[in-house]
Amino acid sequence: MANPADFSQEELSDGSNILRLSGNFAIASVGDVDNRLRDVKGPVSEIDISGVVRMDTVGAWLVHRTAKEHNAQVTGGANDAGRLIDAISGVDRSEVIPKPHMSPLNRFLTEVGSGVVVGITTLLQFLGFVGQVVKAFFILMMNPGRFRWHAVVQHFDMVGIRALGIVGLMSFLIGIVIAQQGAVQLRQFGAEVFTINLIGRLTLRELGILMTAIMVAGRSGSAFAAQIGTMKITEEIDAMRTIGVVPAEALVVPRVIAAVIMMPLLGIYASLMAIIGGGILCWIVLDIPPATFVQRLREVTPMTDFWIGMIKAPVFGAIIAMAGCFQGMQVKGNAEQVGLKTTAAVVQAIFLVIVLDAFFAVFFSEIGWD
Repeated sequence: MANPADFSQEELSDGSNILRLSGNFAIASVGDVDNRLRDVKGPVSEIDISGVVRMDTVGAWLVHRTAKEHNAQVTGGANDAGRLIDAISGVDRSEVIPKPHMSPLNRFLTEVGSGVVVGITTLLQFLGFVGQVVKAFFILMMNPGRFRWHAVVQHFDMVGIRALGIVGLMSFLIGIVIAQQGAVQLRQFGAEVFTINLIGRLTLRELGILMTAIMVAGRSGSAFAAQIGTMKITEEIDAMRTIGVVPAEALVVPRVIAAVIMMPLLGIYASLMAIIGGGILCWIVLDIPPATFVQRLREVTPMTDFWIGMIKAPVFGAIIAMAGCFQGMQVKGNAEQVGLKTTAAVVQAIFLVIVLDAFFAVFFSEIGWD
């Protein structure tokens, strides 16, 4: 091969050596120069590349490696070869960034600040997502032919019918717990009969809807996030956009509608199961017959408690469904994100439900629905 890579070694008076490179230091011309450079003995103070005719990244790496091994200086590099060696050296050079020392207080404040920034950013993104869902809903109202009724019915089954068993059992046991604890505390004052007041008002107004919402968030909200997140990973949502299908219309709106419609029905069912559980315990422990229990329940429980629960239920359903779909849409990268976003969906939904429940409690108290 014409003009192959080569070098000569010149010894100076102080015992050090100069390597003078020549020829084409390219991958097709280096030949055995690599091994010969490795075998160079003695201290090397300088590597002269002024005689190099052509050099590629392989040749530049050989020169850089030799200079690094012998702690030598590369000279004669006022050309493209010199610039290439400098570039290789920059890539190989590892820069150690010292970790700043932080006091425990500063570290705590930093973590709190980061958490606040993430929380505010997530809230703003969620509000934007809610806006997209509302827009998609109104577009479907203007174009009923695009509405996917089959998907809504399918989610009725998942959100409502398949949740009857666990919601009913949970509510039944909660009713028993409320009755037992109420009876123990009220017995001290000889007012066991007021246990019925506690069961009726607490289940219809608060716990029936709240516990159902928490159960739906853990069951259906997580399922929404996992389903949509998996579709993001497999690029099904991108394919839907490619063929002109809006993901918010096809995936989010049916789930939100199903949750909004099923939550009031599940809330009524849960409240009835809690009342039945409390009534059975009152019958067994307090000797209050079922007829007396029902009559007393009708006298002390106002209809406003029922309507308060029915007002809260669809709002909770919409929040749970949108939180699950929102977190599912945030999945990026790999399958691990599906698990992380599913957990975030449940936490976010339960948090928002409790915040809204506190808001409703204050609001209804202010307007006189005590």
